[in-house]
Amino acid sequence: MASTTNILPTFDRLGVTVPDDLNPKPIATEWFNLFSSAATNGNADAVVALFAEGALWRDILALTFDFRTFQGPSFHQFLVDRLAEVQMSEFKLKDDYLSLKRPYADLAWIEAMFTFETRIGLGSGVFRLIPQKEGKWKAHCMFTNLEDLKGFPEKLGSLRDTAPNHGKWEEARRRSVAFEDMDPTVLIVGALCLHDPVWYDHMPYLSFPPTWPVYTPAKKLANWLEHYAEALEIPIWTSSEVTAASPDASGMWKVTVSNSQGGQRIFTVKHLVFATGFGSYRGKVPIYPGMDEFKGQILHSSQHKKATDHAGKKVVVIGACTSAHDLCADYYEHGVDVTMFQRSSTYVMTTKNGWRVLFEGVYSENAPPADVADRLNASIPNRLTELLAPRKTLEIADADKELLDGLRKRGFRLNLGYKDAGFSLAVWENAGGYYLGGSHSSKEARNPDDDVSLDVGTSQMIVDGKIKLKNDSLIERFTSTGLKFENGSELPADVVVFATGVGDVRDNIRKVCGDALTDRCKPIWGLDAEGEIQGCWRDLGIPGLWYMMGNLAYCRFHSKHVALQIKAMEEGIFGKRYSLN
Repeated sequence: MASTTNILPTFDRLGVTVPDDLNPKPIATEWFNLFSSAATNGNADAVVALFAEGALWRDILALTFDFRTFQGPSFHQFLVDRLAEVQMSEFKLKDDYLSLKRPYADLAWIEAMFTFETRIGLGSGVFRLIPQKEGKWKAHCMFTNLEDLKGFPEKLGSLRDTAPNHGKWEEARRRSVAFEDMDPTVLIVGALCLHDPVWYDHMPYLSFPPTWPVYTPAKKLANWLEHYAEALEIPIWTSSEVTAASPDASGMWKVTVSNSQGGQRIFTVKHLVFATGFGSYRGKVPIYPGMDEFKGQILHSSQHKKATDHAGKKVVVIGACTSAHDLCADYYEHGVDVTMFQRSSTYVMTTKNGWRVLFEGVYSENAPPADVADRLNASIPNRLTELLAPRKTLEIADADKELLDGLRKRGFRLNLGYKDAGFSLAVWENAGGYYLGGSHSSKEARNPDDDVSLDVGTSQMIVDGKIKLKNDSLIERFTSTGLKFENGSELPADVVVFATGVGDVRDNIRKVCGDALTDRCKPIWGLDAEGEIQGCWRDLGIPGLWYMMGNLAYCRFHSKHVALQIKAMEEGIFGKRYSLN
Protein backbone atom coordinates (compact mmCIF):
# COMPACT_ATOMS: atom_id res chain seq x y z
CA MET A 1 0.00 0.00 0.00
CA ALA A 2 3.01 2.34 0.03
CA SER A 3 3.01 2.77 -3.74
CA THR A 4 0.96 5.39 -5.57
CA THR A 5 1.63 3.76 -8.93
CA ASN A 6 -1.44 4.40 -11.04
CA ILE A 7 -1.61 1.29 -13.21
CA LEU A 8 -4.57 -0.79 -14.30
CA PRO A 9 -4.67 -4.11 -12.41
CA THR A 10 -4.47 -6.29 -15.52
CA PHE A 11 -4.05 -10.05 -15.36
CA ASP A 12 -0.50 -9.79 -16.71
CA ARG A 13 0.49 -7.30 -14.03
CA LEU A 14 -1.13 -9.33 -11.26
CA GLY A 15 0.06 -12.68 -12.63
CA VAL A 16 -3.42 -14.22 -12.33
CA THR A 17 -6.38 -15.48 -14.32
CA VAL A 18 -10.09 -15.48 -13.40
CA PRO A 19 -12.32 -18.40 -14.47
CA ASP A 20 -15.59 -17.56 -16.20
CA ASP A 21 -17.60 -19.66 -13.74
CA LEU A 22 -16.26 -17.91 -10.63
CA ASN A 23 -18.90 -17.41 -7.92
CA PRO A 24 -18.26 -13.88 -6.57
CA LYS A 25 -20.65 -13.95 -3.61
CA PRO A 26 -18.61 -15.98 -1.09
CA ILE A 27 -15.47 -14.02 -1.95
CA ALA A 28 -17.19 -10.66 -1.55
CA THR A 29 -18.96 -11.76 1.63
CA GLU A 30 -15.77 -12.98 3.30
CA TRP A 31 -13.89 -9.79 2.40
CA PHE A 32 -16.77 -7.56 3.49
CA ASN A 33 -17.08 -9.26 6.86
CA LEU A 34 -13.39 -8.65 7.55
CA PHE A 35 -13.63 -5.05 6.33
CA SER A 36 -16.76 -4.17 8.31
CA SER A 37 -15.29 -5.63 11.50
CA ALA A 38 -12.01 -3.74 11.10
CA ALA A 39 -13.75 -0.47 10.19
CA THR A 40 -16.24 -0.76 13.08
CA ASN A 41 -13.35 -1.25 15.48
CA GLY A 42 -11.47 1.70 14.00
CA ASN A 43 -8.50 -0.52 13.13
CA ALA A 44 -6.81 1.35 10.28
CA ASP A 45 -3.99 -1.20 9.89
CA ALA A 46 -6.46 -4.07 9.53
CA VAL A 47 -8.45 -2.14 6.93
CA VAL A 48 -5.35 -1.26 4.92
CA ALA A 49 -4.30 -4.93 4.88
CA LEU A 50 -7.47 -5.72 2.91
CA PHE A 51 -6.52 -3.37 0.07
CA ALA A 52 -4.25 -4.04 -2.90
CA GLU A 53 -1.15 -2.04 -3.79
CA GLY A 54 -2.09 1.29 -5.36
CA ALA A 55 -5.72 1.07 -4.16
CA LEU A 56 -7.91 4.18 -4.10
CA TRP A 57 -10.58 5.29 -1.63
CA ARG A 58 -13.00 7.99 -2.78
CA ASP A 59 -15.19 9.66 -0.17
CA ILE A 60 -18.00 12.16 -0.61
CA LEU A 61 -18.87 13.74 2.74
CA ALA A 62 -19.35 10.51 4.72
CA LEU A 63 -15.88 10.40 6.30
CA THR A 64 -14.37 13.76 5.32
CA PHE A 65 -17.20 16.32 4.92
CA ASP A 66 -15.57 16.94 1.55
CA PHE A 67 -14.94 15.37 -1.87
CA ARG A 68 -11.65 13.46 -1.48
CA THR A 69 -9.69 10.60 -3.07
CA PHE A 70 -6.84 8.89 -1.23
CA GLN A 71 -4.04 6.71 -2.55
CA GLY A 72 -0.63 5.66 -1.26
CA PRO A 73 0.65 7.10 2.06
CA SER A 74 -2.37 9.42 2.41
CA PHE A 75 -4.65 6.37 2.29
CA HIS A 76 -3.43 4.98 5.62
CA GLN A 77 -3.20 8.37 7.32
CA PHE A 78 -6.77 9.19 6.27
CA LEU A 79 -8.05 6.02 7.97
CA VAL A 80 -5.99 6.63 11.10
CA ASP A 81 -7.39 10.14 11.36
CA ARG A 82 -11.02 9.46 10.51
CA LEU A 83 -12.20 5.95 11.46
CA ALA A 84 -12.41 6.62 15.19
CA GLU A 85 -13.98 10.03 14.62
CA VAL A 86 -16.76 9.05 12.21
CA GLN A 87 -17.59 5.74 13.98
CA MET A 88 -18.59 3.55 11.02
CA SER A 89 -21.04 0.78 11.97
CA GLU A 90 -24.12 -1.24 10.92
CA PHE A 91 -22.57 -2.50 7.67
CA LYS A 92 -24.91 -4.38 5.34
CA LEU A 93 -23.94 -6.01 2.02
CA LYS A 94 -26.47 -5.59 -0.82
CA ASP A 95 -26.65 -8.94 -2.59
CA ASP A 96 -28.75 -7.59 -5.47
CA TYR A 97 -25.82 -5.48 -6.72
CA LEU A 98 -22.98 -8.00 -6.34
CA SER A 99 -21.38 -9.41 -9.47
CA LEU A 100 -18.20 -10.29 -11.33
CA LYS A 101 -17.40 -7.60 -13.92
CA ARG A 102 -15.14 -8.08 -16.95
CA PRO A 103 -14.74 -4.64 -18.56
CA TYR A 104 -11.96 -6.00 -20.82
CA ALA A 105 -10.44 -9.37 -21.61
CA ASP A 106 -7.45 -8.64 -19.34
CA LEU A 107 -9.41 -7.03 -16.49
CA ALA A 108 -11.87 -8.39 -13.95
CA TRP A 109 -13.17 -7.35 -10.55
CA ILE A 110 -15.90 -8.26 -8.12
CA GLU A 111 -18.21 -5.29 -7.62
CA ALA A 112 -20.60 -4.88 -4.70
CA MET A 113 -22.67 -2.21 -2.96
CA PHE A 114 -23.29 -1.82 0.75
CA THR A 115 -24.78 0.50 3.35
CA PHE A 116 -23.40 1.70 6.68
CA GLU A 117 -23.89 4.28 9.39
CA THR A 118 -21.65 6.91 10.94
CA ARG A 119 -22.01 8.90 14.13
CA ILE A 120 -24.19 11.50 12.39
CA GLY A 121 -25.36 9.95 9.15
CA LEU A 122 -26.39 7.11 6.88
CA GLY A 123 -24.01 6.11 4.09
CA SER A 124 -23.70 3.93 1.04
CA GLY A 125 -20.63 2.39 -0.51
CA VAL A 126 -19.22 0.46 -3.44
CA PHE A 127 -16.12 -1.74 -3.42
CA ARG A 128 -14.25 -3.56 -6.18
CA LEU A 129 -12.04 -6.56 -5.46
CA ILE A 130 -9.21 -7.77 -7.67
CA PRO A 131 -7.46 -11.19 -7.54
CA GLN A 132 -4.04 -11.59 -5.96
CA LYS A 133 -1.31 -14.06 -6.93
CA GLU A 134 -1.58 -15.93 -3.64
CA GLY A 135 -5.27 -16.63 -4.31
CA LYS A 136 -6.82 -13.96 -2.12
CA TRP A 137 -8.89 -11.03 -3.33
CA LYS A 138 -8.19 -7.47 -2.18
CA ALA A 139 -9.94 -4.16 -2.77
CA HIS A 140 -8.63 -1.95 -5.53
CA CYS A 141 -11.28 0.72 -5.26
CA MET A 142 -13.57 1.89 -2.42
CA PHE A 143 -16.30 4.54 -2.52
CA THR A 144 -18.18 5.93 0.49
CA ASN A 145 -21.02 8.43 0.21
CA LEU A 146 -23.18 10.31 2.73
CA GLU A 147 -26.85 9.65 1.98
CA ASP A 148 -28.74 11.21 4.90
CA LEU A 149 -28.31 12.86 8.28
CA LYS A 150 -29.61 11.01 11.31
CA GLY A 151 -32.68 12.70 12.76
CA PHE A 152 -33.32 14.76 9.61
CA PRO A 153 -34.87 12.44 7.01
CA GLU A 154 -36.32 13.70 3.76
CA LYS A 155 -40.09 14.17 3.82
CA LEU A 156 -40.85 11.18 1.63
CA GLY A 157 -43.44 8.41 1.86
CA SER A 158 -44.96 8.24 5.32
CA LEU A 159 -43.08 11.41 6.34
CA ARG A 160 -44.75 13.63 3.75
CA ASP A 161 -47.49 16.12 4.62
CA THR A 162 -50.60 14.15 5.61
CA ALA A 163 -52.85 17.02 6.73
CA PRO A 164 -55.94 17.61 4.55
CA ASN A 165 -56.07 20.99 2.82
CA HIS A 166 -59.51 22.08 1.66
CA GLY A 167 -59.41 25.19 -0.49
CA LYS A 168 -56.34 26.70 1.15
CA TRP A 169 -53.53 25.24 -0.94
CA GLU A 170 -53.57 27.80 -3.77
CA GLU A 171 -53.20 30.81 -1.48
CA ALA A 172 -50.58 29.05 0.65
CA ARG A 173 -48.61 28.20 -2.49
CA ARG A 174 -48.78 31.81 -3.73
CA ARG A 175 -47.50 33.16 -0.41
CA SER A 176 -44.76 30.51 -0.33
CA VAL A 177 -43.47 31.34 -3.81
CA ALA A 178 -43.53 35.07 -3.05
CA PHE A 179 -41.80 34.53 0.31
CA GLU A 180 -44.29 36.90 1.91
CA ASP A 181 -43.83 35.53 5.41
CA MET A 182 -40.05 35.11 5.58
CA ASP A 183 -36.90 35.03 3.48
CA PRO A 184 -35.56 31.64 2.36
CA THR A 185 -32.51 30.10 4.03
CA VAL A 186 -30.96 29.31 0.62
CA LEU A 187 -31.21 31.29 -2.60
CA ILE A 188 -30.18 29.65 -5.89
CA VAL A 189 -29.16 31.75 -8.88
CA GLY A 190 -29.52 30.08 -12.29
CA ALA A 191 -31.01 26.92 -13.77
CA LEU A 192 -30.06 23.79 -15.71
CA CYS A 193 -29.69 22.56 -19.27
CA LEU A 194 -29.64 19.17 -21.03
CA HIS A 195 -27.83 17.49 -23.93
CA ASP A 196 -27.39 13.90 -22.84
CA PRO A 197 -29.42 10.67 -23.18
CA VAL A 198 -32.63 10.49 -21.16
CA TRP A 199 -31.31 7.66 -18.95
CA TYR A 200 -28.51 9.95 -17.83
CA ASP A 201 -30.79 12.89 -17.08
CA HIS A 202 -33.69 11.72 -14.94
CA MET A 203 -34.74 14.33 -12.39
CA PRO A 204 -34.67 13.60 -8.64
CA TYR A 205 -37.97 12.24 -7.27
CA LEU A 206 -39.71 12.43 -10.67
CA SER A 207 -38.18 10.52 -13.60
CA PHE A 208 -38.97 11.15 -17.24
CA PRO A 209 -41.80 8.88 -18.49
CA PRO A 210 -40.89 5.83 -20.65
CA THR A 211 -42.28 7.59 -23.74
CA TRP A 212 -39.67 10.37 -23.45
CA PRO A 213 -37.30 10.82 -26.43
CA VAL A 214 -33.70 9.75 -25.90
CA TYR A 215 -32.45 13.29 -26.61
CA THR A 216 -34.76 15.97 -25.24
CA PRO A 217 -35.61 18.99 -27.44
CA ALA A 218 -34.99 22.33 -25.71
CA LYS A 219 -38.63 23.46 -25.68
CA LYS A 220 -39.78 20.08 -24.40
CA LEU A 221 -37.30 20.35 -21.54
CA ALA A 222 -38.52 23.86 -20.74
CA ASN A 223 -42.09 22.58 -20.51
CA TRP A 224 -40.94 19.70 -18.31
CA LEU A 225 -39.09 22.02 -15.92
CA GLU A 226 -42.23 24.12 -15.47
CA HIS A 227 -44.23 20.97 -14.76
CA TYR A 228 -41.51 19.66 -12.42
CA ALA A 229 -41.37 22.88 -10.40
CA GLU A 230 -45.14 22.93 -10.06
CA ALA A 231 -45.47 19.24 -9.16
CA LEU A 232 -42.77 19.42 -6.48
CA GLU A 233 -43.86 22.89 -5.31
CA ILE A 234 -40.43 24.43 -5.87
CA PRO A 235 -40.56 28.23 -5.45
CA ILE A 236 -39.07 29.74 -8.62
CA TRP A 237 -38.85 33.33 -9.82
CA THR A 238 -38.38 33.80 -13.57
CA SER A 239 -37.90 37.02 -15.55
CA SER A 240 -35.72 38.14 -12.66
CA GLU A 241 -32.06 39.04 -12.27
CA VAL A 242 -29.76 39.00 -9.27
CA THR A 243 -28.00 42.34 -9.53
CA ALA A 244 -25.94 42.36 -6.33
CA ALA A 245 -25.01 40.13 -3.41
CA SER A 246 -22.67 40.54 -0.46
CA PRO A 247 -22.30 39.18 3.07
CA ASP A 248 -22.99 41.53 5.97
CA ALA A 249 -21.11 41.72 9.26
CA SER A 250 -23.11 38.79 10.67
CA GLY A 251 -22.34 36.54 7.69
CA MET A 252 -25.83 36.78 6.22
CA TRP A 253 -26.08 37.44 2.49
CA LYS A 254 -27.95 40.50 1.22
CA VAL A 255 -29.13 39.60 -2.28
CA THR A 256 -30.82 42.12 -4.56
CA VAL A 257 -33.26 40.65 -7.11
CA SER A 258 -34.82 42.81 -9.82
CA ASN A 259 -37.72 41.73 -12.04
CA SER A 260 -38.74 42.67 -15.57
CA GLN A 261 -41.50 44.97 -14.28
CA GLY A 262 -38.99 47.18 -12.51
CA GLY A 263 -39.63 45.79 -9.04
CA GLN A 264 -36.87 44.97 -6.60
CA ARG A 265 -36.52 42.74 -3.50
CA ILE A 266 -33.60 42.42 -1.13
CA PHE A 267 -33.39 38.95 0.40
CA THR A 268 -31.45 38.16 3.55
CA VAL A 269 -30.25 34.53 3.31
CA LYS A 270 -27.66 32.30 4.93
CA HIS A 271 -26.56 30.52 1.77
CA LEU A 272 -26.20 31.71 -1.83
CA VAL A 273 -25.85 29.05 -4.55
CA PHE A 274 -24.73 29.93 -8.08
CA ALA A 275 -26.00 27.48 -10.71
CA THR A 276 -25.08 29.62 -13.71
CA GLY A 277 -23.28 27.15 -15.93
CA PHE A 278 -19.83 26.30 -17.21
CA GLY A 279 -18.97 29.61 -18.79
CA SER A 280 -18.90 33.20 -17.66
CA TYR A 281 -21.38 35.79 -18.82
CA ARG A 282 -18.82 37.46 -21.05
CA GLY A 283 -17.22 35.98 -24.11
CA LYS A 284 -13.50 35.55 -24.59
CA VAL A 285 -12.47 37.14 -27.88
CA PRO A 286 -8.81 37.13 -29.01
CA ILE A 287 -7.43 40.45 -30.22
CA TYR A 288 -6.12 40.61 -33.81
CA PRO A 289 -4.61 43.55 -35.73
CA GLY A 290 -7.07 45.27 -38.03
CA MET A 291 -10.24 44.49 -36.08
CA ASP A 292 -11.03 48.21 -36.03
CA GLU A 293 -10.70 48.33 -39.83
CA PHE A 294 -13.17 45.49 -40.46
CA LYS A 295 -16.38 46.83 -41.99
CA GLY A 296 -18.44 43.82 -41.02
CA GLN A 297 -19.76 42.58 -37.66
CA ILE A 298 -17.71 40.86 -34.95
CA LEU A 299 -19.57 38.75 -32.39
CA HIS A 300 -18.89 36.23 -29.68
CA SER A 301 -20.95 33.04 -29.79
CA SER A 302 -22.71 34.09 -26.58
CA GLN A 303 -24.07 37.13 -28.48
CA HIS A 304 -25.49 35.05 -31.34
CA LYS A 305 -29.29 35.14 -31.49
CA LYS A 306 -30.50 33.52 -34.70
CA ALA A 307 -28.95 32.56 -38.04
CA THR A 308 -31.50 34.52 -40.07
CA ASP A 309 -30.04 37.73 -38.64
CA HIS A 310 -27.21 37.15 -41.13
CA ALA A 311 -29.18 35.97 -44.15
CA GLY A 312 -27.39 36.67 -47.44
CA LYS A 313 -24.05 37.30 -45.72
CA LYS A 314 -20.78 35.40 -45.55
CA VAL A 315 -20.13 34.16 -42.02
CA VAL A 316 -16.87 32.84 -40.57
CA VAL A 317 -17.06 30.97 -37.27
CA ILE A 318 -13.73 30.88 -35.45
CA GLY A 319 -13.47 27.72 -33.39
CA ALA A 320 -14.04 24.00 -33.85
CA CYS A 321 -15.54 22.76 -30.61
CA THR A 322 -19.15 22.28 -29.59
CA SER A 323 -20.49 25.82 -29.84
CA ALA A 324 -18.76 26.32 -33.21
CA HIS A 325 -20.36 23.14 -34.56
CA ASP A 326 -23.77 24.27 -33.29
CA LEU A 327 -23.46 27.68 -34.90
CA CYS A 328 -22.24 26.35 -38.23
CA ALA A 329 -25.07 23.83 -38.44
CA ASP A 330 -27.61 26.53 -37.59
CA TYR A 331 -26.25 28.84 -40.30
CA TYR A 332 -26.16 26.11 -42.95
CA GLU A 333 -29.69 24.94 -42.17
CA HIS A 334 -30.93 28.49 -42.65
CA GLY A 335 -29.19 28.97 -45.98
CA VAL A 336 -26.32 31.15 -44.79
CA ASP A 337 -22.86 30.80 -46.36
CA VAL A 338 -20.68 29.66 -43.44
CA THR A 339 -17.02 28.69 -43.00
CA MET A 340 -15.56 27.07 -39.89
CA PHE A 341 -12.02 28.18 -39.08
CA GLN A 342 -10.25 25.45 -37.08
CA ARG A 343 -7.24 26.74 -35.19
CA SER A 344 -6.07 23.41 -33.75
CA SER A 345 -7.13 19.77 -33.57
CA THR A 346 -10.45 18.63 -32.09
CA TYR A 347 -11.74 15.43 -30.51
CA VAL A 348 -14.95 14.32 -32.23
CA MET A 349 -17.27 11.66 -30.84
CA THR A 350 -20.70 10.68 -32.14
CA THR A 351 -23.37 10.49 -29.47
CA LYS A 352 -24.67 7.23 -30.95
CA ASN A 353 -21.42 5.33 -30.43
CA GLY A 354 -19.93 7.41 -27.65
CA TRP A 355 -22.76 7.06 -25.18
CA ARG A 356 -23.04 3.34 -25.90
CA VAL A 357 -19.38 2.71 -25.05
CA LEU A 358 -19.27 5.08 -22.09
CA PHE A 359 -22.64 4.39 -20.47
CA GLU A 360 -23.89 0.95 -21.52
CA GLY A 361 -24.93 -0.99 -18.44
CA VAL A 362 -24.92 2.11 -16.24
CA TYR A 363 -27.00 4.78 -17.98
CA SER A 364 -28.93 2.96 -20.68
CA GLU A 365 -32.32 1.41 -21.47
CA ASN A 366 -31.95 -1.68 -19.27
CA ALA A 367 -29.51 -0.30 -16.71
CA PRO A 368 -30.15 0.05 -12.96
CA PRO A 369 -32.29 2.94 -11.63
CA ALA A 370 -30.65 6.35 -11.90
CA ASP A 371 -29.88 6.60 -8.18
CA VAL A 372 -28.01 3.27 -8.27
CA ALA A 373 -26.27 4.21 -11.52
CA ASP A 374 -25.13 7.50 -9.96
CA ARG A 375 -23.40 5.68 -7.12
CA LEU A 376 -21.78 3.12 -9.41
CA ASN A 377 -20.55 5.89 -11.70
CA ALA A 378 -19.22 8.02 -8.84
CA SER A 379 -17.54 5.01 -7.26
CA ILE A 380 -14.83 4.94 -9.92
CA PRO A 381 -12.33 7.65 -8.90
CA ASN A 382 -11.38 10.01 -11.69
CA ARG A 383 -7.77 8.86 -11.46
CA LEU A 384 -8.92 5.33 -12.33
CA THR A 385 -11.09 6.67 -15.14
CA GLU A 386 -7.95 8.28 -16.57
CA LEU A 387 -6.56 4.77 -17.05
CA LEU A 388 -9.74 3.25 -18.50
CA ALA A 389 -10.69 6.20 -20.73
CA PRO A 390 -7.97 5.73 -23.40
CA ARG A 391 -9.27 2.21 -24.04
CA LYS A 392 -12.83 3.45 -24.37
CA THR A 393 -11.65 6.28 -26.62
CA LEU A 394 -10.14 3.79 -29.06
CA GLU A 395 -13.37 1.75 -28.99
CA ILE A 396 -15.39 4.82 -29.88
CA ALA A 397 -12.94 5.84 -32.59
CA ASP A 398 -13.21 2.41 -34.16
CA ALA A 399 -17.01 2.61 -34.15
CA ASP A 400 -16.83 6.15 -35.59
CA LYS A 401 -14.20 5.21 -38.18
CA GLU A 402 -16.24 6.04 -41.29
CA LEU A 403 -17.10 9.53 -40.07
CA LEU A 404 -13.60 10.26 -38.77
CA ASP A 405 -12.02 9.10 -42.02
CA GLY A 406 -14.37 11.42 -43.87
CA LEU A 407 -13.32 14.34 -41.69
CA ARG A 408 -9.65 13.58 -42.23
CA LYS A 409 -10.22 13.43 -45.96
CA ARG A 410 -11.72 16.91 -45.79
CA GLY A 411 -8.63 18.08 -43.86
CA PHE A 412 -10.31 18.40 -40.49
CA ARG A 413 -7.66 17.87 -37.80
CA LEU A 414 -8.52 15.31 -35.13
CA ASN A 415 -7.04 14.14 -31.84
CA LEU A 416 -7.92 11.57 -29.18
CA GLY A 417 -8.76 14.13 -26.51
CA TYR A 418 -6.89 15.42 -23.49
CA LYS A 419 -4.24 12.81 -22.54
CA ASP A 420 -5.73 10.58 -25.28
CA ALA A 421 -8.66 10.03 -22.90
CA GLY A 422 -11.35 11.32 -25.22
CA PHE A 423 -14.43 12.88 -23.76
CA SER A 424 -14.13 12.42 -20.00
CA LEU A 425 -10.94 14.28 -19.14
CA ALA A 426 -11.71 17.09 -21.57
CA VAL A 427 -14.95 17.71 -19.69
CA TRP A 428 -13.42 17.55 -16.22
CA GLU A 429 -10.33 19.56 -17.03
CA ASN A 430 -11.81 22.14 -19.40
CA ALA A 431 -15.61 22.02 -19.02
CA GLY A 432 -15.75 21.12 -22.69
CA GLY A 433 -17.66 18.49 -24.55
CA TYR A 434 -21.29 19.02 -23.68
CA TYR A 435 -23.81 20.90 -25.73
CA LEU A 436 -24.70 23.54 -23.19
CA GLY A 437 -26.38 26.24 -25.19
CA GLY A 438 -23.04 27.37 -26.59
CA SER A 439 -21.60 28.12 -23.14
CA HIS A 440 -18.08 26.80 -23.07
CA SER A 441 -15.02 27.27 -20.89
CA SER A 442 -11.35 26.55 -21.49
CA LYS A 443 -8.17 26.98 -19.50
CA GLU A 444 -5.86 29.74 -20.65
CA ALA A 445 -3.03 27.22 -20.83
CA ARG A 446 -4.72 25.32 -23.66
CA ASN A 447 -6.07 26.47 -26.97
CA PRO A 448 -9.86 26.67 -26.57
CA ASP A 449 -10.28 24.99 -29.96
CA ASP A 450 -8.37 21.91 -28.78
CA ASP A 451 -11.58 20.53 -27.39
CA VAL A 452 -14.45 18.10 -27.74
CA SER A 453 -17.30 18.02 -30.19
CA LEU A 454 -20.17 15.64 -29.58
CA ASP A 455 -21.35 15.06 -33.11
CA VAL A 456 -25.08 15.00 -33.71
CA GLY A 457 -24.83 15.53 -37.48
CA THR A 458 -22.67 18.61 -37.94
CA SER A 459 -19.54 16.60 -38.72
CA GLN A 460 -21.27 14.99 -41.68
CA MET A 461 -22.08 18.46 -42.99
CA ILE A 462 -18.34 19.20 -42.88
CA VAL A 463 -17.56 15.91 -44.62
CA ASP A 464 -20.10 16.73 -47.34
CA GLY A 465 -18.72 20.23 -47.83
CA LYS A 466 -21.94 21.88 -46.74
CA ILE A 467 -20.01 23.67 -44.03
CA LYS A 468 -16.80 25.09 -45.48
CA LEU A 469 -13.53 24.49 -43.63
CA LYS A 470 -10.43 26.66 -43.29
CA ASN A 471 -7.48 25.45 -41.20
CA ASP A 472 -4.33 25.64 -43.33
CA SER A 473 -2.88 28.72 -41.62
CA LEU A 474 -3.30 30.93 -38.57
CA ILE A 475 -4.99 34.34 -38.72
CA GLU A 476 -2.57 37.20 -39.28
CA ARG A 477 -5.03 40.09 -39.20
CA PHE A 478 -8.45 41.39 -40.10
CA THR A 479 -8.87 43.38 -43.30
CA SER A 480 -11.71 45.71 -44.17
CA THR A 481 -13.48 42.86 -45.98
CA GLY A 482 -12.50 39.76 -44.05
CA LEU A 483 -9.52 37.83 -42.71
CA LYS A 484 -5.91 37.54 -43.89
CA PHE A 485 -3.85 34.49 -42.88
CA GLU A 486 -0.14 33.98 -42.27
CA ASN A 487 0.26 31.97 -45.49
CA GLY A 488 -1.00 34.95 -47.50
CA SER A 489 -4.50 33.60 -48.17
CA GLU A 490 -7.61 35.68 -47.49
CA LEU A 491 -11.18 34.83 -46.56
CA PRO A 492 -13.96 37.31 -47.27
CA ALA A 493 -16.48 37.78 -44.44
CA ASP A 494 -19.41 39.98 -43.50
CA VAL A 495 -19.74 38.47 -40.04
CA VAL A 496 -17.06 36.87 -37.83
CA VAL A 497 -18.28 34.90 -34.84
CA PHE A 498 -15.78 33.87 -32.17
CA ALA A 499 -16.63 30.50 -30.58
CA THR A 500 -13.48 30.65 -28.49
CA GLY A 501 -14.56 30.05 -24.92
CA VAL A 502 -16.18 32.24 -22.33
CA GLY A 503 -13.54 32.82 -19.71
CA ASP A 504 -13.36 32.09 -16.00
CA VAL A 505 -16.48 30.52 -14.46
CA ARG A 506 -15.96 32.81 -11.45
CA ASP A 507 -16.90 35.79 -13.64
CA ASN A 508 -20.54 34.90 -12.93
CA ILE A 509 -19.84 35.49 -9.25
CA ARG A 510 -17.78 38.57 -10.07
CA LYS A 511 -20.69 40.19 -11.93
CA VAL A 512 -22.92 39.93 -8.86
CA CYS A 513 -20.53 40.00 -5.89
CA GLY A 514 -17.69 42.20 -7.15
CA ASP A 515 -13.95 41.73 -7.56
CA ALA A 516 -12.82 41.71 -3.94
CA LEU A 517 -14.99 38.77 -2.90
CA THR A 518 -14.56 36.84 -6.16
CA ASP A 519 -10.78 37.05 -5.97
CA ARG A 520 -10.98 35.13 -2.69
CA CYS A 521 -12.91 32.25 -4.26
CA LYS A 522 -11.16 28.98 -4.98
CA PRO A 523 -10.84 27.83 -8.63
CA ILE A 524 -14.02 26.33 -10.07
CA TRP A 525 -13.79 23.20 -12.27
CA GLY A 526 -10.70 21.33 -13.39
CA LEU A 527 -9.22 18.45 -11.39
CA ASP A 528 -7.20 18.91 -8.22
CA ALA A 529 -4.19 16.78 -7.23
CA GLU A 530 -6.50 13.98 -6.03
CA GLY A 531 -8.55 13.97 -9.22
CA GLU A 532 -11.55 15.71 -7.65
CA ILE A 533 -13.36 18.57 -9.38
CA GLN A 534 -12.45 21.90 -7.82
CA GLY A 535 -14.86 24.34 -6.28
CA CYS A 536 -18.15 22.72 -7.20
CA TRP A 537 -20.54 21.33 -4.57
CA ARG A 538 -17.92 21.84 -1.86
CA ASP A 539 -16.04 24.57 0.00
CA LEU A 540 -15.54 27.59 -2.25
CA GLY A 541 -13.51 29.58 0.26
CA ILE A 542 -16.33 31.99 1.15
CA PRO A 543 -18.74 31.02 3.98
CA GLY A 544 -22.28 30.54 2.71
CA LEU A 545 -21.30 30.70 -0.98
CA TRP A 546 -21.68 27.64 -3.23
CA TYR A 547 -21.31 26.84 -6.91
CA MET A 548 -23.05 24.08 -8.88
CA MET A 549 -22.49 23.25 -12.52
CA GLY A 550 -22.66 20.36 -14.93
CA ASN A 551 -25.37 18.42 -16.69
CA LEU A 552 -28.56 17.11 -15.11
CA ALA A 553 -26.83 13.91 -13.99
CA TYR A 554 -24.23 15.84 -12.00
CA CYS A 555 -26.88 18.16 -10.60
CA ARG A 556 -29.18 15.27 -9.69
CA PHE A 557 -26.45 13.52 -7.71
CA HIS A 558 -24.57 16.45 -6.21
CA SER A 559 -27.50 18.73 -5.38
CA LYS A 560 -28.19 16.47 -2.41
CA HIS A 561 -24.56 16.72 -1.35
CA VAL A 562 -24.87 20.51 -1.27
CA ALA A 563 -28.16 20.19 0.63
CA LEU A 564 -26.65 17.79 3.18
CA GLN A 565 -23.77 20.14 3.88
CA ILE A 566 -26.09 23.11 4.32
CA LYS A 567 -28.50 21.14 6.51
CA ALA A 568 -25.66 19.86 8.70
CA MET A 569 -24.39 23.43 9.11
CA GLU A 570 -27.85 24.71 9.96
CA GLU A 571 -28.37 21.98 12.56
CA GLY A 572 -24.93 22.45 14.12
CA ILE A 573 -23.65 18.95 13.31
CA PHE A 574 -21.29 19.76 10.44
CA GLY A 575 -17.82 18.49 11.24
CA LYS A 576 -14.56 20.03 10.17
CA ARG A 577 -13.56 19.29 6.58
CA TYR A 578 -10.76 16.76 6.70
CA SER A 579 -7.30 17.75 5.51
CA LEU A 580 -4.06 15.84 5.88
CA ASN A 581 -1.53 17.54 8.12
